[in-house]
Amino acid sequence: MCGIAGWVNWSEDLSHQQSILRNMTDSIEHRGPDADGFYFSTKAAFGHRRLIVIDPEGGLQPMLHGEGEQTLALTFNGEIYNFLELKKELQERGHKFRTNSDTEVLLHTYIEWGEACVDHLNGIFAFAIWDEKRQKLFLGRDHLGVKPLFYAQRGNSIIFGSELKVLLAHPAIEPEVTKEGLAEIFALGPMRTPGVGVFKDVTEVRAGHTVTFTSNNKNVRRYWNLVSKEHRDDLATTTEKIQSLLEDTVTRQLISDLPLVTMLSGGLDSSGLTAMAGKDYHEAGKILHSYSLDFQNSADHYKQDLLHRDRDQPWVLKVADHVGTEHHSTVLGPEALLDNFLKPLYARDLPGAGEMETSLYLLFKEMKKDATVALSGESADEVFSGYPWFHQDEYLNGHTFPWLQSRGFYADFLSKEAAQQIQPMEYLNRRYQETLAEVPKLHGESELGAKQRQMSYQFITRFLPFMLDRKDRMSMQVGFEVRVPFCDYRLVEYLWNVPWEMKSVDNIEKGILRRAFKDYLPEDVRYRRKSAYPFAQDPIYYNSIRKWLMDILSNTNSPVTDLIDRDHISSIVEGKTDIEEGQAIKLMEYLIQINTWLKDYHIKLV
Repeated sequence: MCGIAGWVNWSEDLSHQQSILRNMTDSIEHRGPDADGFYFSTKAAFGHRRLIVIDPEGGLQPMLHGEGEQTLALTFNGEIYNFLELKKELQERGHKFRTNSDTEVLLHTYIEWGEACVDHLNGIFAFAIWDEKRQKLFLGRDHLGVKPLFYAQRGNSIIFGSELKVLLAHPAIEPEVTKEGLAEIFALGPMRTPGVGVFKDVTEVRAGHTVTFTSNNKNVRRYWNLVSKEHRDDLATTTEKIQSLLEDTVTRQLISDLPLVTMLSGGLDSSGLTAMAGKDYHEAGKILHSYSLDFQNSADHYKQDLLHRDRDQPWVLKVADHVGTEHHSTVLGPEALLDNFLKPLYARDLPGAGEMETSLYLLFKEMKKDATVALSGESADEVFSGYPWFHQDEYLNGHTFPWLQSRGFYADFLSKEAAQQIQPMEYLNRRYQETLAEVPKLHGESELGAKQRQMSYQFITRFLPFMLDRKDRMSMQVGFEVRVPFCDYRLVEYLWNVPWEMKSVDNIEKGILRRAFKDYLPEDVRYRRKSAYPFAQDPIYYNSIRKWLMDILSNTNSPVTDLIDRDHISSIVEGKTDIEEGQAIKLMEYLIQINTWLKDYHIKLV
């Protein structure tokens, strides 16, 4: 795992632009604290920050192949999980290798197959290749978008990087935000539209896409997409296929030259992956370490809701004992959450999801003390259709994204003047309709099946990117790599066509996954009902957030007050509305972050 940065300009000499490129790479030192590297030619400047995971000596970047006008330069963030098979195939085709790194294998896949190299990759990746002979810049991003990649065109320059801060460190890019960018912030919240960089004329390479630039052309190619077709496997075959895919995926993702651990919440997803990894470790004579998160006095403050049925900690300890892991529990108090509340904002360069990101950041910070890599159960709910909304008519027949329908809209709290200018609900509806238009339809599917397929597509392509962004930014902020086996594109492809009735066999969400973990987990763990990521329900934290926002509202220089209905927000802070407390706190957290973002990033509204 690493951070990448660079730019290309076909009309200027970049060979002496060390200071600018250094500023760009320094901005993401956290992504790669172990080493840096640079490449300059007259038209291209590439930078790299390295987090060593595989082949400490041989994986230095940017990696070059050839000399002079034949040079290929690669800067790469991620892991290629099938690099050993690819390396063998490439050697049979005559390729020679100098290192044991997946970076060199990626470079040789480009040499062999050109832009079709991504069709051969299984992994999580974001990379840039400069082809000196063809004067071409090639950007690629993994199938599900686990690793981030942004770019902007300014004149004859293409500027790119792993995070938005890389682009903002370049003098050609100003922190400008248009009305459409504000609509992203207020209509969608932290769940951004894929491909949208929020800042003016900044673009994200979409998951499963490549982008190729020459001096006079830009070509965007979608190399991977979900394909709808009839699922013909019976229940037993489907269960076996899922188990086999997960076993293969976990084994591939355990490869690391640095210590690897697992995240363990006591829920089905992380417990199953921990059990699979634990089996591999046991057979190799090693002990797997696992990590969980809890909050001070959580037993006293705990309140049930639709997605939080019971506390995690008792289940965490049960699974750790069953698998035989050496378990570590991180317990957070309100002071730590408040002291680090803004860290996720600076990691994202955009307002985010509040305390649920702060706690994740602090958990990764603790894990980094002992390890460099972790496996996570993230994304199982999205690809296995595990949310209750999949069988609730009000959401299946809704007219917007289900997570917004259940949460409410931040746009409701804009001032009338700002709402008229930004038009957030019109923007939201346009983005929703775009999503529905993308869904690969299945001829002859029932009306209910079609609606469930639509919802599945929304979660995989719109909600999951938010979860992956959160995981990437919070982990890489402390130089820590998190792998997500449920995002293996082969598994996602297969599950896409498994009908919801089969996914929810045994009348329980993700029933088929529970069956697939039969050989790995006790029955009570397998059939524990879903309980979402934990959150602090602490009155000290809640009251501090209220005071923080009230101070912002009372300061006429606070930039967010030019956009919101101050009277309405004040009544919420003071508890004078019927908005549920947890939802109110989420709104307050978000407004605090928007205000800080506008101020600290010197946002210019254009």
